[in-house]
Amino acid sequence: MPDSPYPCQVLMSHMMLPTNANPFGHIHGGDIMKYIDDAAGVVAMKHARTTVVTASIDRLDFHKPVHIGNLLILKASLNATGTTSMEIGVRVEAEDLLTGIVTHIASAYLTFVALGDDNRPTPVPFYNPETSEAIRRRKQAQERKACYYKSKNDNG
Repeated sequence: MPDSPYPCQVLMSHMMLPTNANPFGHIHGGDIMKYIDDAAGVVAMKHARTTVVTASIDRLDFHKPVHIGNLLILKASLNATGTTSMEIGVRVEAEDLLTGIVTHIASAYLTFVALGDDNRPTPVPFYNPETSEAIRRRKQAQERKACYYKSKNDNG
C-alpha cells in the first residue's frame, strides 16, 4: 500500500441536496453531524486499522447555515492518541459553487475508541506528529483532555 503524505487526514465532500434540507433550504444540523462522524471515523480507522466506535463529540457550534446546492467540505485530522482512544478534529466548510465563496461552518472534536476482535477496547498505534501544525493540534488535544478530566473529577 503506498504511503500517503497525510496518513492521518481525510478530505470528504458532499453536495447538499433538497433531501438534506428543511422547507427553508437550510441543511439539517443532524445531517452535517453524521458527515462529521463519518469523516472522523475514516481517520480513526486509517490510524488504528481496526473497528472504531465514536465515544464522544466535543462541543459542536454551527456558525453559519448551509444551503441546498452548497458543497459541504469536511477536513478531518488525527490530533492525538491515548492507549485505546484517538481524538479527531473536523473542520467543516461550505462552498457556494456559483460564487466560489467558502465559509467556515463548524468545528468539532471527536473521540473514537478502537475495538479488537472481542469487541473490547484495544491499543492504538502511538501518534508522533511531525509538522508544526500537527504538533499544535496534539498539544491542544492534550489540554482539552486535561480539562475534561479535571471537570469530571470536580463534578463527580
